[in-house]
Amino acid sequence: MITQKMKYALKALMVLGDERAGTGASLRIEEIAKRSGAPKRFLEHILLEIRNAGIIASTRGRSGGYTLIKDPAQISIPELLRLIDGPIAPLPCLSRKAYQRCEDCTDEASCRLRRVFAEVFWSYLLIIESLTLADMLKGAPVSGMLLDASEPAA
Repeated sequence: MITQKMKYALKALMVLGDERAGTGASLRIEEIAKRSGAPKRFLEHILLEIRNAGIIASTRGRSGGYTLIKDPAQISIPELLRLIDGPIAPLPCLSRKAYQRCEDCTDEASCRLRRVFAEVFWSYLLIIESLTLADMLKGAPVSGMLLDASEPAA
């Protein structure tokens, strides 16, 4: 699962993406918080991390605020996940960017947990590695099938 911090980051980026597609104006943090439903006090830290990664820019002053400076199609959701939440692998021994041998592992080559989760994680990576902010802004067509199936029956 993604963290609440990541949800706030995605919601803020979608607000900035929508604004970029519209007027392209800078948005003050209060406006981003209002539109995204994310608390302002959390957004300050999150937007700073995203700004430092070169995805958004901030401008000071009366007409200042935040703007999305990277094309939404170039903003990788898995890279954003790693930036905000850290490694996305279910086991440290499966992480590409933060590999660590599991402390209790005696033999990675014969570890059944590693083998099973590697299969699951590989399937997940095949899907998520292609996901961008542009996909989120337009809404993924498959999400309708998943969301409709998860609705509780009346």
